[in-house]
Amino acid sequence: MGVSEMTPQEVRPAVEAAYSQFIDVRTPEEFASGHAYRARNIPLDSLMEHLDKLEKNEPVYLICQTGKRSMKAAQMLNDAGFPQTVSITGGTTAWQQAGLPMAE
Repeated sequence: MGVSEMTPQEVRPAVEAAYSQFIDVRTPEEFASGHAYRARNIPLDSLMEHLDKLEKNEPVYLICQTGKRSMKAAQMLNDAGFPQTVSITGGTTAWQQAGLPMAE
């Protein structure tokens, strides 16, 4: 358990599950310019204020632009008592490069 990393290809089946917690921690402006399909936007700077929107006992998958902010968010959630947090390696850039579905 704890913080882990997965590639977009590895994480795709998990984030497409009905109740997955797939969080894009970029700014609303970045999110609006295109994001991974099914991702919800909770910006990193307000993440700790929205813990009530997340289920602690389920994995939380985090994505940003390149993987730096999502790793920070994963650690923050882990420190807040979330046992399984996953940062998506390479972020939205890698997601797009892998040809995975995007939304606007």
